[in-house]
This record gives sequence, C-alpha cells and structure tokens, in this order.
Amino acid sequence: MAWLFLILGGIFEIGWPLGFKLASSTSHKFLFIAMSVVSMALSGYFLYLAQRNIPIGTAYAVWTGIGAIGTITIGILFFNDSMGFMRLFSAFLIIAGIIGLKFF
Repeated sequence: MAWLFLILGGIFEIGWPLGFKLASSTSHKFLFIAMSVVSMALSGYFLYLAQRNIPIGTAYAVWTGIGAIGTITIGILFFNDSMGFMRLFSAFLIIAGIIGLKFF
C-alpha cells in the first residue's frame, strides 16, 4: 500500500507545476493556482503516508522522480518542450535511479 501512496503522491506532484504553467497562460489564473495548491497538499500527504513504511530517502527520491519525469513528459507532449538527446538521456537516468532505489 505504501508504494501505491507514493505513486499517487508522485502523480499529484506533477499537478502543481502543470497548474502554474496553465495559470501563466490563461485568464483562469485563480482556478489553476488553486489546482496547484490542492495538488501540492495531496502530494505531500501521500508522501507522508508512504514514508511511514518506505525509507524516507527512497520515498523522497522516487516521489520527486515521478514528478520530474511526469512534468517533462507533459512539457514535451503539450507545451512543445525540447526532445533533445541529452535531455531525454538525462530523464532516462532519473528513471534508472528510481528503479535502482526500488530494487536495491
């Protein structure tokens, strides 16, 4: 269950930078800033639940990694962010680190 909480926390970790990005490019600023705040709170709460059973260093690294990779992916798919080789390779290294922390 702790890993499910951690994955949920990581998904909500994606929500707040997305909300800030949308707030900066629309007239519905308050709505997207509110979405960011709610997403931050849920992300932190799920990290809290997860780290009760997962070592905090592992939980934090996985949580931020999910948030980073998810945000990079959304940026590429929806905001025309760069897909340069070194950028994608660096994202791969984050994923490899998350997998390593889970299994080792």
